[in-house]
Amino acid sequence: MKDASPQTIYLKDYTPPAYLVEKVDLTFRLAPSATRVLSKISFKPNPASQSRDFFLHGEQLKLISAKIDGKSITPEVVEGGIKADVPDAPFIWEAEVEIDPAGNTALEGLYMSGGMYSTQCEAEGFRKITFYPDRPDVLAPFSVRIESDMPVLLSNGNKGAMGDGFAEWHDPWPKPAYLFALVAGDLVNHPDTFTTMSGKEVELNIWVRKDDIGKCAFGIDALKRSMKWDEEVYGREYDLDIFNIVAVDDFNMGAMENKGLNIFNSSCVLASPATSTDATFERIEAIVAHEYFHNWTGNRITCRDWFQLCLKEGLTVFRDQQFTGDMRSHAVKRIDDAQLLRSNQFKEDAGPLAHPVRPESFVEINNFYTVTVYEKGAEIIGMLKRLVGDEGYAKALDLYFDRHDGDAATIEDWIKVFEDATGRDLSQFKLWYSQAGTPRLKIREEWNDATFTLHIAQETLPTPGQPNKVPLVIPVAVGLLGANGDEVVPTQILELTQAEQSFSFSGLGSRPIPSILRDFSAPVILEREQSAEEQAFLLAHDTDPFNKWEAGQLLARDVLLAMIESGDTDDKGYIDALRRALRDESLDPAFRAKLLALPTEEALSIALAARGVVPDPDLIHEQREAFRLSIAQHALIELSNIYLIHQVHGPYAPSAEQAGKRALTNAALNFISLVDGGAAATSQFAGADNMTQEYEALCALLRIDAGQEELLSFADSWKDDRLVMDMWFRAQVACANPADAVAIARNLARHKKFDWKNPNRFRAVFGALAMNHAGFNAIDGSGYDLLADWLIKLDPVNPQTTARVSGSFQSWTRYDEDRKAKAEAALTRIKSTPNLSRDTTEMVTRLLSK
Repeated sequence: MKDASPQTIYLKDYTPPAYLVEKVDLTFRLAPSATRVLSKISFKPNPASQSRDFFLHGEQLKLISAKIDGKSITPEVVEGGIKADVPDAPFIWEAEVEIDPAGNTALEGLYMSGGMYSTQCEAEGFRKITFYPDRPDVLAPFSVRIESDMPVLLSNGNKGAMGDGFAEWHDPWPKPAYLFALVAGDLVNHPDTFTTMSGKEVELNIWVRKDDIGKCAFGIDALKRSMKWDEEVYGREYDLDIFNIVAVDDFNMGAMENKGLNIFNSSCVLASPATSTDATFERIEAIVAHEYFHNWTGNRITCRDWFQLCLKEGLTVFRDQQFTGDMRSHAVKRIDDAQLLRSNQFKEDAGPLAHPVRPESFVEINNFYTVTVYEKGAEIIGMLKRLVGDEGYAKALDLYFDRHDGDAATIEDWIKVFEDATGRDLSQFKLWYSQAGTPRLKIREEWNDATFTLHIAQETLPTPGQPNKVPLVIPVAVGLLGANGDEVVPTQILELTQAEQSFSFSGLGSRPIPSILRDFSAPVILEREQSAEEQAFLLAHDTDPFNKWEAGQLLARDVLLAMIESGDTDDKGYIDALRRALRDESLDPAFRAKLLALPTEEALSIALAARGVVPDPDLIHEQREAFRLSIAQHALIELSNIYLIHQVHGPYAPSAEQAGKRALTNAALNFISLVDGGAAATSQFAGADNMTQEYEALCALLRIDAGQEELLSFADSWKDDRLVMDMWFRAQVACANPADAVAIARNLARHKKFDWKNPNRFRAVFGALAMNHAGFNAIDGSGYDLLADWLIKLDPVNPQTTARVSGSFQSWTRYDEDRKAKAEAALTRIKSTPNLSRDTTEMVTRLLSK
């Protein structure tokens, strides 16, 4: 059976399922090219539905037999599934189908890779396993029997009977089909246990290939800390006897929260000091927490339909952000989250891929696993918490869990819980879910007779399909500083609800300096005239860590924009202010590392476009590098002192304290390398006893067109470690001189270890190319052409990865006419490819819409 032809699905067309499922029994007789799946499903008519049409989703399935209440039938094969006449009463459906896991290169449904069976069913992969109402609002308990000669056979829920060649699993909690999981392979486990707050002991395992058993300790520790945190902060206890995680090499996503059996991309769970950087450890900690937290916010309470995806993902991202802040640094985490939002989500909002947090329509739901749904969805939760307060948030969440446990919920349900718990009318706030685009706040200040007034106007620019915007509820956190740096008015939340509003602060002795949008209290763009002197003052004195960092970013941005637009080399006091901050030993090393990070080339491109200037990627790169060199030359004493003083001595630990010191010294190293010819980096690479120091030294060398010997040494040392080799591929492209980036990517694609069918390896080269701003946007169009060539090649094999990487083109309309013409030609060539998948067709069609 072929994939259904593309059709647009609309939120407004939602109807309840005609039939509900009371129980699911599945038997899998695994064989690489001819797996048999036997299903026995108890259906009953849904009293909430007017329809009695019986339709089951199914794609790429060979139907062997079908029965209703024990009688053989021949269902009608229709686009996307089958139909049948059924009783207007409870009945039992039975079917046997055959599927080809070994031939499933799309890595969706049940597939075989590296001799191991695995599944990925979110969003609509279960329909490639057997015929079923594959929609998130059909929930049922599952019992699974797996028959195979594989030594390890896993599925959701608790263990049942097990013996030679078979294993049975039972999940007592009703779940939608997208949460189904199965793994079979030659695996070993890293075991542990966790005792819940009610005293129940839970068996924990991370299952891996034998060679990876030494890389599990951190992941299992992160899991236990996540379980404890969720009990202490949200009162959520784990509800099964066992929790399994499996590491899979070929996996489209980072990880999947299947009930009791989380399947992880190997890169998101395997770690050791020798093979993983501090950033990898922190990423693993966050992803393990995210997938575990889904047990309640996603599994026990799921989403009614895929338009509500942000309900489970936005809330769970917000929870994992809270967790990381508690484990490490809230200030640094907030900066990280804002950087991700600004660099990726704001870019999405400003281009042809813009969409609301809850979209109104889609062709392929896989294309809406976006930073808008996830990260902006999390920002909405954060704003809601700011508006109702910690106590109101906790009360609302308790009500949410009590009221909707076992439900397939909607955004309306979520908002109603907060209204009922706090007594607030949130009808205007709900617009954040339906209105696309990034609001812009224009600030005007007034000082008169001891009263300081902020006049704030909000505006959201048109986005595809939404030309007209209405005012949103925007929490604007503001504090006021005196001339000596003292805080004369502590942080207050101003609720902006109109197109224009004014907020006054009276009884002040002198004109204050405002600190606006503290802690990045809303996902907006702040447009405000601010002098370099004021920015430098806030960098020195602001008590809000985010705005202290932000002041440095704005000061650096303005210097860089002046260099790009007019060649002005006046640093406006930025370097002096930076040097003072670098000397301040009271500041967290991880925070000072953030201060050393200049605005990215992508961020500068966005800022120029907002001013009506057509960005020149080559000029942006040239001037940013010139400014980096100037900082290195003028702050060399501070940078050198930091590099010497904050070195970590003793055994490696992935702790926040050690990681912060390494982040600071490696940030300094990148500047020092510009003036010492890479001497310090070469020495660090040679003496490194952990991957963070080794890899960061290699990257510092590559950024100054050096390090070829180190590159060969790195590959020789790690040639048999697939995850480290992903880093080797990525570094060469992402850190390359833009003039060489396309040629390097092209050559790496010919490398014997370039497995283009593996999503991690493909992204390591072509995702990295897109990260090299001037390289990808090369004036001759070679970056666009190379990526288009490989997307066309990958699409028949893995449409999901193809569609996601095609998003690299989303800023193509920002640049000059020559670049635009070449990018449009590349996109048009992709779109005109015969038999292009619906995933990629939808993405490219949206990208080409002007």
